[in-house]
Amino acid sequence: MQQPTGSSLNIYNYKAEPRADPAGETHAPRTQTLSDIDDQEGLRFQIPVIQFYRRNPAMDGKDPVMVIRDAVARALVFFYPFAGRLREGSGRKLVVDCTGEGVLFIEADADVTLQQFGDALQPPFPCLEELLYDVPWSGGVVNCPLLLIQVTRLTCGGFILALRLNHTMSDAAGLVQFMSAVGELARGAEMPSVPPVWQRDLLNARDPPHVSCTHHEYDDVPDTKGTLIPLDDMVHRSFFFGAAEISALRRHLPPHLRRCSIFELLTACLWRCRTIAISPEPNEEVRILCIVNSRIRFNPPLPAGYYGNAFAFPVAISTAEKLSKNPLAYALELVRKTKADVTEEYMKSVADLMVIRGRPHFTVVRTYLVSDVTHAGFGDVDFGWGKAAYGGPAKGGVGAIPGVASFYIPFKNKKGENGIVVPICLAANAMEVFVKELEMMLKRDDDDLRAVQKHSVFIASAL
Repeated sequence: MQQPTGSSLNIYNYKAEPRADPAGETHAPRTQTLSDIDDQEGLRFQIPVIQFYRRNPAMDGKDPVMVIRDAVARALVFFYPFAGRLREGSGRKLVVDCTGEGVLFIEADADVTLQQFGDALQPPFPCLEELLYDVPWSGGVVNCPLLLIQVTRLTCGGFILALRLNHTMSDAAGLVQFMSAVGELARGAEMPSVPPVWQRDLLNARDPPHVSCTHHEYDDVPDTKGTLIPLDDMVHRSFFFGAAEISALRRHLPPHLRRCSIFELLTACLWRCRTIAISPEPNEEVRILCIVNSRIRFNPPLPAGYYGNAFAFPVAISTAEKLSKNPLAYALELVRKTKADVTEEYMKSVADLMVIRGRPHFTVVRTYLVSDVTHAGFGDVDFGWGKAAYGGPAKGGVGAIPGVASFYIPFKNKKGENGIVVPICLAANAMEVFVKELEMMLKRDDDDLRAVQKHSVFIASAL
């Protein structure tokens, strides 16, 4: 079946008004201050998420646009800061001005069916710029809407919900909490089952601030050789890792490491393959940043309803030569140690660093960042039509510096196999090398060579 393209999607009936304003009194403070984790430079961008929903006969006659818009308005009574606008004060401190102006809400219709997006839904998605319309003036960090939501009806009776979030407001867990609340209200609840908790002061710097841990993730590394990702020749592809692929990767490890987590295994493999693909000088340092949720690492843990950013970017560092020439176990042990670095003290130290150093961006030179959203719950968000056919990040490589980040997303391929799909964004020539290196890693033995050549591990872009 032909997939939609930029010219064939035929979205019509765009309506960007009215906004979804809070549906009632919020009794909100006029301003709410973000935490010193929230407003760091590396989170000052908009992150796209997309959800695909199939037709549900039980919901025939109900308009997903009306159902979701009403539920969003009701949710904003509880999550009232989302309806405000960010202002920047002294020391680059961000504050939410709780104006109640609302979020941007777009309704649209597309002359396509869900089936035309393919047998297995995965990034990169064709026509993303039409499914998540970039309203002029809306994409900034300050003085702009904090959420943009678009619901697009499909001719099959399904629909697509795409949204764009100002990342300083929430991490993946916080965003899913808001989306789940919208879903509960859409299904008839009077209030969210998990009441939202602001309390951003829990992740503020100490007084006086003092950096008590080592934070190489914020090193000031000069890009003297132009090693940042080029922006004019980028390729987006997704790679599937099911049970067979994971088993093949484990065979590269010595017995005492084969019980490592899938996150550790994938991260070590992808970091190594990507480093070979971008071809830095042998003695240059390369970094892997692992997103680690810190909520349960506090004593006591952060409140269940806390929806701010509560993660760290712990980093592992190696020279390119050591990472490329050593066995996979070398990279894996670096990744394993890095994850263990995040503690309550570590988070407080990061907050202190932000205040002392002016809220710097994490290091992006020869850096790869990975975020595991397999347990975030995007796919479980239900507005009355059931769970999403796909839910999660709309693409890889997002952020202020494109091409640096990848997500681990739960996925079922067209064979019905459960696994993880990883969107990767690289320059075209680097992508070719990356694919070859990854295929070499996934070879089981000599007898499997022919099968590997016939079955490429990557899912070709539909763009």
